[in-house]
Amino acid sequence: MLLGVAAVLAVAAPAAAVAPVSVPATGGQLAGAPMAFAPGDSVSRTDQVRDEQWQLDELRAETAWRTSTGRGVTVAVVDSGVDANHPDLAGQVLPGQDLVGPDGGAGPDPVGHGTTVAGLIAGRKDDKRGVVGLAPDARILPVRVLDDQNRYDDALIVARGVRWAVDNGARVINLSLGGSGDSPALAAALDYAFARDVVVIACTGNLATSSNSKVWYPAREPGVIAVAGLEGRTDNLWSGSITGRATVLTAPASGLVGARPPSGYWRVQGTSFAAPLVTATAALVRSRYPQMPAGEVVNRLLATARDIGPTGRDDRFGYGVVDPVAALTADVPPVTANPLDDLTSPGVVGFGPAPGSADDDPVTGAGSDPLGLTAPRQQTRWTARPAGAQDDSAPERLWTGAALLVALITGAALMVRRFRQQAR
Repeated sequence: MLLGVAAVLAVAAPAAAVAPVSVPATGGQLAGAPMAFAPGDSVSRTDQVRDEQWQLDELRAETAWRTSTGRGVTVAVVDSGVDANHPDLAGQVLPGQDLVGPDGGAGPDPVGHGTTVAGLIAGRKDDKRGVVGLAPDARILPVRVLDDQNRYDDALIVARGVRWAVDNGARVINLSLGGSGDSPALAAALDYAFARDVVVIACTGNLATSSNSKVWYPAREPGVIAVAGLEGRTDNLWSGSITGRATVLTAPASGLVGARPPSGYWRVQGTSFAAPLVTATAALVRSRYPQMPAGEVVNRLLATARDIGPTGRDDRFGYGVVDPVAALTADVPPVTANPLDDLTSPGVVGFGPAPGSADDDPVTGAGSDPLGLTAPRQQTRWTARPAGAQDDSAPERLWTGAALLVALITGAALMVRRFRQQAR
């Protein structure tokens, strides 16, 4: 199956912008469709970029930074790669892994998507210019799983990326990608991450790059924080955001300025860029409370979210808007497990209803079956093994079944023969 990343969507360029470049962005479609964005809509002055980082004011970043800046936390960006030489990311990026190359594209991030995500998480804060991340002292662990067309053809590559990130020190993982189909391999990789105390955040998806309005996978996998997007400085859902029962949190998704390789900036929108703001908040919390288990970190983000929409958790906004200051300072009772995880055995695909959700009609735009609840839930054969390992138990079960069948047939024949002898 073909799965894709949440595409970079730039705000329409002014008259001075160059012609848009067409970039295939599958975004959950089974076949790629060209998606245009305008790289000419760039911001040339780095001080202007800093002035346009309105989401930092909206999320009260300066107040949050008095308590935590993300220092000591490694955040994996499983994406299109990260340009470690971008001025706002220099010194912030650890040696990573490229699961696409060496011929997958020119440079560490031929698309720019992963660099933008990384900048929103951990852009440098050592001057008043350029992009600054919400967790500016966190370190980025880049894992490239997307090709130079911003897509991946097999979820196994993402599963491998998640496992590699876990094994190489990531405490938080950002997945600004997804598609419509479930993946047993990726489900098992996410279980692998949860078992090793890692927080995982994913975007819910964009309507413009999806074949349906179902929340993307892996955002709907139990235990993952699924992030939908808000419109600008408002509490309104961004018009392009997919939402549904799997939605957990929201964050700003439009009118954002991001780092663009090799040293520029562009305006972007999409749930791909809302997710990193929640990821950065998780990094702030993990830095502030280094001994806190991942399940408690997740619970803290949910418990301290600013409620919008209907009172309590709802299918459009989840628990509400992520609130970094409250997440760092509020008194939240401890929990013993990730409240989003259904605690089934590893590799069970599908999303169990989040705490507080009801089996009522899906909201408008969520699709007729937003969680795949009408599809049969199957126990997969993936356990905590390297992704792609074969299950050799299938032939054994086949021969065992055949032997039982032969025994039954033989027994039945003997019984018939005995009855006939008695009838004589």
